[in-house]
Amino acid sequence: TLILLKTAMRATSAPPPLVDDGRCPRCSLAGLCLPDELNALLHRSEAAPRRILPKNPDASPLYVVEQGAMVGVKGGRLRVTVKGEVRADVRLIDVLHLCVMGHVQVTTEALTRLWSVGATVVWLSTGGWLNGWSQAHPGKYVDLRRQQVARSAQGGRIAAAIVSGKIRNQRTLLRRNAKRPIPPQVITSLRDLADKAQSCEDVPSLLGYEGAAARLYFENFGSMLSDPTAAASFQEEGRKRRPPPDPINAVLSYSYTLLTKDLLVSCLAVGLDPYLGVLHRPRFGRPALALDLAEEFRALIADSVTLQVFNNREVTSASFTRRNAGVQLTTDGRRAVLSAYERRMAHELTHPVFKYRITYRRCLEVQTRLMAATLVNELEAYPPLLTR
Repeated sequence: TLILLKTAMRATSAPPPLVDDGRCPRCSLAGLCLPDELNALLHRSEAAPRRILPKNPDASPLYVVEQGAMVGVKGGRLRVTVKGEVRADVRLIDVLHLCVMGHVQVTTEALTRLWSVGATVVWLSTGGWLNGWSQAHPGKYVDLRRQQVARSAQGGRIAAAIVSGKIRNQRTLLRRNAKRPIPPQVITSLRDLADKAQSCEDVPSLLGYEGAAARLYFENFGSMLSDPTAAASFQEEGRKRRPPPDPINAVLSYSYTLLTKDLLVSCLAVGLDPYLGVLHRPRFGRPALALDLAEEFRALIADSVTLQVFNNREVTSASFTRRNAGVQLTTDGRRAVLSAYERRMAHELTHPVFKYRITYRRCLEVQTRLMAATLVNELEAYPPLLTR
């Protein structure tokens, strides 16, 4: 009897979310299972999703960019010191995750205390390369990782939604921010490429559509810049990296690293394996799923931050240094970009599907959880975040 019971339990799947249940808003897990959001996407309820997400996160990331800094802990507070001088002193519960860049030391006690409050520690190089991360325990949702492995090789439909969403957001950003007229055929071509990507599940073809759209998008990226010198320099070089040849490419690469870092942390929090993606092929050391999720947010967050810091003159020529035929941000330059990036992440928008006000940082978490719901077949199709 026990064997039959275990077999029956293995054959069952997770129950669907409750519909219009009065217990959901009071449940501490409502922000994790997203019952109203899933029911809205499945058209199981006509009611608008209730606001179950806090207006703003209770914690925020802590960045340490000063070379030679030491991150320690005293009592319930995290302290950043440089040569014995305290540069930052924050409560542990106010740290969403810790991101250190370059030659920064983190004490074992600080790691242990950060893990105890569920905070991830991410190490980046001074140039923005992801070196690694640490967390207390991996996600305990084992079936989610099993389903992720099973679906990763057959994720063409999810990859199509990601690429289509990315192209549509690039098109929207161009239409909103262009300071000079953009040829109408560019806007039309981007729309056509997005439509083709949406109906294609072949990953090599999707990468072709994505590449064609990226060429059109970055050929006209300079039209959104106020500084004609910076725009001309970028248009001459185009989108390049490793190393970035001009300041705009340097800020774009740095912003993309920050975005990937945040989505990697979201994957770890949800219980997904960040190395196993559906669009980016798995490769040694590549956080493929975090890169997948980053695609729809590149224009919305990273490209917008780049435009903001240049158009508002938050970075100048003094914010960059040239090394080995490439351009890098200085320490002050990185601080300026980090400040603009966190402002963008704290910016609120009306969710285009669920209609409640939500920050971009919460959008990252919601999209990651919707990806998890798609991987376990709670949703038939992954819905990318599209702005109007």
